[in-house]
Amino acid sequence: MERYVLGDKKVTEDKTSIQSQYNKLEMNREVYLQRARDCAKLTIPTLFPDVGNNEATEYQTPYQSVGARGVMNLASKLMLALFPPHAPFFRLSVDDLVFKQVQGDPKTKSSIEAGLSGIEKAIMDNMEVSNDRVAVYEALKNLIVSGNVLLKVTETGLRVYRLENYVIKRDNQGNVLKIIIKEVVNLDTLPEQVRNAIIENKSKEEYEDKELDLYTCVTREAKGFTLMQECGKKIILRTKYKLDELPFIALRFNRVDGMDYGRSHCESYLGDLKSLEGLTRSILEGSSASAKMLFLVAPNGTTRASAIAKAPNGAIIEGSAGDVTVLQANKFADFRVSFEVMNRVEQRLQYAFLLNSSVQRQAERVTATEVQLVAQELQDALGGVYGILTTEFQLPYINAKINILRDQKLLPDLPKKIVRPKIIVGLEALGRASDRVRLLQFMQDLTGTLGAEVLGQHINIDDAIKKFAIANGVDTQGLLKDQEQIQQEQQQAQQQQFAQKALADPRVAIEAGNALTNSNVGVGVNEDGQPELTQEE
Repeated sequence: MERYVLGDKKVTEDKTSIQSQYNKLEMNREVYLQRARDCAKLTIPTLFPDVGNNEATEYQTPYQSVGARGVMNLASKLMLALFPPHAPFFRLSVDDLVFKQVQGDPKTKSSIEAGLSGIEKAIMDNMEVSNDRVAVYEALKNLIVSGNVLLKVTETGLRVYRLENYVIKRDNQGNVLKIIIKEVVNLDTLPEQVRNAIIENKSKEEYEDKELDLYTCVTREAKGFTLMQECGKKIILRTKYKLDELPFIALRFNRVDGMDYGRSHCESYLGDLKSLEGLTRSILEGSSASAKMLFLVAPNGTTRASAIAKAPNGAIIEGSAGDVTVLQANKFADFRVSFEVMNRVEQRLQYAFLLNSSVQRQAERVTATEVQLVAQELQDALGGVYGILTTEFQLPYINAKINILRDQKLLPDLPKKIVRPKIIVGLEALGRASDRVRLLQFMQDLTGTLGAEVLGQHINIDDAIKKFAIANGVDTQGLLKDQEQIQQEQQQAQQQQFAQKALADPRVAIEAGNALTNSNVGVGVNEDGQPELTQEE
């Protein structure tokens, strides 16, 4: 058996079947899966149904809607902060230290970054076409309720695996050691070679209309990951990935070192969710009982019960008012304490799920200020969760996206040691620490302190324009003029200015003629028939 060392932990390669490995790790997952089902029953029951449920199952709706609204609201805010619409959430930047080590020309760095902005736009366009945002929103809802979700970046887009569909093994530092996914497939959907390998000496009729379990196992090795697929107790696929090219992303909401799975946001407030559910149910049932009203008729009276029941409004019947009484519970005052407690619990849940947020979308397009406020709110309410998602979600996602587009020949092969993706959303990026704001503040400080003339003498205007364009996400290809074009336009402007002065004042033309006589500069005619200065040999 092969062994390799990861950190301070030795890992042994398991030679047993993938199905056996899955069954072994499934026992450890059951506790977390049951917690996820408990949280789903109080929020969105369809996210994690009980074992044996199918499409025809009718799910019991919770008596309160705060849980469902909270999950969807928090998922929307995380979506807005992590993947803001109409703007890239990352930037391909050149590493300064590595660029200096390879002795790169500093003047070309801005040109390289300007070219990288076009690649960023291509990646964002692919993300929008593949509808990855829909999958991300679904993944975030699962993450909030269960605390765990698995994503796979494919050529057609993101694929979401719920906690009940996979098992995972991590080391003490949280690094992924093994991921096993269980899927149900039909034999006819598999490639021909795979079908033949599964059937082998058996007849196809034995597998007809039979669904097979497909197991996908990703195992950490010393220099990368090995992926194997097992179907019908046969290995049908084997491939390898580098450490930074794995398309699988295992997310956790609340990270706990030493544990294979994370804890959910709903689990942290499960007590309030259960309390609100119980109070809401009691108040609804009590209110229904209190709202019931009965007319009691004395059995020995002159008034007949059938006459009261059949009489329309305003009718005249024979009877005595003393024979009829109205029965009501009159317990509304007793519900006051329950109402007060329920309101307090609901307020706590609204704060926990950001339902009382002051950040409201009033327009179709989301501004950078709104994204900044949402990020600030998430940081205050959720603590380090925002940082965990940035490290474990955004960076692996964009790296996997770049690798797929590169393999499809849609992107060039970028040098990983020099060009690295950098997350630019969040507090630091959208606040005063952003590149654009810092650059703008720097230019304003220099202008106010030294003056515009000194600024023009010491600042490279071309480089400054490119940096502003990169900070704003503008593709400068074909937009900015090169130095040769600028010099030609300056020479043409000088010639036109000289011609205007010569026409206005004849003395200027005489002095220019004398200067030309004593120099090697002559006067020629251009293609348009206009005079121009020429250099004589």
